[in-house]
Amino acid sequence: MIALVSGTVAVRRTDHVVIECGGVGYRLAVSSETLRHVPAVANNVLLHCHLVVRDDALQLYGFATEEERELFLMLIAVQSVGPKVALAVLSGGPPRELLKAVAAGDSARLQAAPGVGKRTAERIIVELREKVGATTHVPAAGGGAALGDDPRALARDGLLGLGYTPLEVDELLDGAEGERPEELIAYALRTARR
Repeated sequence: MIALVSGTVAVRRTDHVVIECGGVGYRLAVSSETLRHVPAVANNVLLHCHLVVRDDALQLYGFATEEERELFLMLIAVQSVGPKVALAVLSGGPPRELLKAVAAGDSARLQAAPGVGKRTAERIIVELREKVGATTHVPAAGGGAALGDDPRALARDGLLGLGYTPLEVDELLDGAEGERPEELIAYALRTARR
């Protein structure tokens, strides 16, 4: 696995850079956030990397920080989020701000990324909220009570984001037991399959 690439910037484009290292040029797809940290051509740079192996290609992704790489890995683990969409999300700001948006359930922030619709944004929030510390009290985007206070409301929002109507959501959550939104959503999805 290629973990780091260190060398001279040979090419700097809006979506990728080429780093010359030992006479070989490595093309790394990068987010806008990483690109801000890449110096001009002919300067030295060190980027953290992740290699994605496909049947028809080896694709190398570069990141300015380990934190950004870790968030990229979390994003591509989400169902229907590929590397291209993950880079688009990462282009939305520093990793810490994006983690706060996920923890706060701020789907609008995620939807601002090209290729991220409402369902994808909600799926990212539902699947990653616990991993990024959603139990901390982060004020809601509307400035109301903390989202972490009401698991049923969070579960309801998650199911709405997955495309269920409000009436269907109420029926699916009727009788649901659990203290965390993930438990309530799991119950609702099991109920929906019956």
